[in-house]
Amino acid sequence: MKNQQRQQTTTEKALDINLDSLYYGSFAEIGAGQEVARQFFQAGKASQTIALTISAYDMTFSDVIYGKEKSGRYVCDSRLRKMMNHEFSKLTERLGETRGSKTCFFSFADTVATSSDSISKKNQPSRSHGWMGVRFQHKPNSTPSEVYLHVRLLDKQRLPQQETLSKLGVNLLHSCFYKTKNVTDFMTSLFDQIKTGSLSIDAIHFNGDVFKNYDEPRMNLWLIENRFSEAIYFNAEGAVQNPSDALWGKNIFIQRAFYKPVTNTHLDIAARGLKHFISEFNLKPTETTSIFEFTLNNRIKNESVTLDEAVLKVKMIQALKIPVLVSQFSLFYELKEFIRLSTDKPMAIVIGATHLDKLFDEKFYFDLSGGILEGMGKLLGRFSRLYIYPHKTNEICLLTKSFFPPTAIKNIYKHFIDNKMIQDIAGCDEITEFVHSNDILKMIKAKNNNWKKFVPEKIHGLVAKELKV
Repeated sequence: MKNQQRQQTTTEKALDINLDSLYYGSFAEIGAGQEVARQFFQAGKASQTIALTISAYDMTFSDVIYGKEKSGRYVCDSRLRKMMNHEFSKLTERLGETRGSKTCFFSFADTVATSSDSISKKNQPSRSHGWMGVRFQHKPNSTPSEVYLHVRLLDKQRLPQQETLSKLGVNLLHSCFYKTKNVTDFMTSLFDQIKTGSLSIDAIHFNGDVFKNYDEPRMNLWLIENRFSEAIYFNAEGAVQNPSDALWGKNIFIQRAFYKPVTNTHLDIAARGLKHFISEFNLKPTETTSIFEFTLNNRIKNESVTLDEAVLKVKMIQALKIPVLVSQFSLFYELKEFIRLSTDKPMAIVIGATHLDKLFDEKFYFDLSGGILEGMGKLLGRFSRLYIYPHKTNEICLLTKSFFPPTAIKNIYKHFIDNKMIQDIAGCDEITEFVHSNDILKMIKAKNNNWKKFVPEKIHGLVAKELKV
C-alpha cells in the first residue's frame, strides 16, 4: 500500500505563505474575529505577507466601509464580494506603482456568524455559517481571479467553530497560491487538518483565468462525494446557489427519485404533486419552489452514485429548467431537517408507492434511540407531508391503501394516514402506466428506440450521447 503524503499543519501552511515574498495582501474579517489572520501572525514573519487586517464588528462602521446591503444582511455573498473588491482595490491603488511589478496582491475576506457557547442547545443543529473568499493575482500585474464559498460550522460550541474557520481560511489561501494547477489537489487540500463532521460547504464558486479549466458544478458535487458537503443546490438556470439563500422562506415541494434517466413519469409526478401541495395548503405559486432531489448515498438500493453519474443526472434535470438538490441524505427525515434550516413554511416530499415498504423498514432506523417512530416523527408534522404517486402496471396499481406494514408498525402507519400526513396524490384511473428509469435503461440496452416515447424530448440527445445509444 502506498504511503499517503503527510498533510501540512495549518501553521506550516501559513509560514509557507509568510516566507514567500511574492504574495502580499489584506485580511478583512467580520463577525467571528480575525481568526484567519491570527494564524499568520502566530506562524511568524507575518509582516512579509500582511499589509492590513481589519475586523469591522460595528454595523455602522461596516456600512461606512463597504456600503449597505439591500437585504440588510451582513453574512451574505454580496457583502463578501464587496469586502474582497474594496480591499483589493485599495492594495493596487496604494502599492501598485511601488511593488506591483514584483508582487501578487490578494485580499482575503470572511463574514461569519458563530454560535455563542451560552446559547448552544444540546442536540440542536448549529446555525453558525458564513461566506469566505480570496481575490488574488497568480502573477504580478495579472487580472485577479477569485474563489469564494459558503460554509456551515457544525460544532456546537463557538471555539471549535472558530478553529475550523481559521484552518479553512489558511487552506484556501494556500490552495489558491500553490495548488491551482491540479483540481484534485486544490480541493483536497482545502480540508487539511479539519476534523470530519465539523463543517459543510454549501457552495463554492470560481472566477478568473486561473480557474478557467475548473468545472464548477462537478467541483461542488465532488464535495458531496467526499463528504465535505451535505447537499448542493442548482437553481433552474443551472447555477450553483447556497440552499439557505435560494430556499429561504419558501414553500418547498420535493420529488425524491433516482433519475437514471429522467422520464415523463417524473414530470407527471412533479406536476400532480405540486398542484396537490398548493391546493392543500392554499399556497401562492410564486412563493413555492419545486425541486428534484437525489442522494449519492442510496440505502434503498444499497449503492452509491458515482460522481460521473451525478453529473449526468444534474445535466438532464438542468436541461429541463428544474432546480435540483443533490445530497448525501440516505433517510428522508435527514432531508427534511436540512430543508428546515432554510424555511419553516409548508413542505412535501413525493415518492412512488413502491418505496413505502423501504420507508417503513425498521432496519433503516436502528441508529435512532426512538427507532422508526422517531424517524417518522422527524419527517412528518403539521406542515410537512409525504405524497404518494400510484405505481401502475398492466397487472396492478399500488396506493397507500395497498401497503400493509408489519404488525409491529401498522398503527404507526395508520396514525400518519389518519392524520393526512401521508396522502395519495392521484387515483389509479387518473394516470397511465408507471415507467421506471430501469425500464428505459433496458430499452436502450436492447437498442429499442421506443425509449424516446417515455423520456422528455429536450434530453433525448443528452441521454443518447451519455448512455452511448
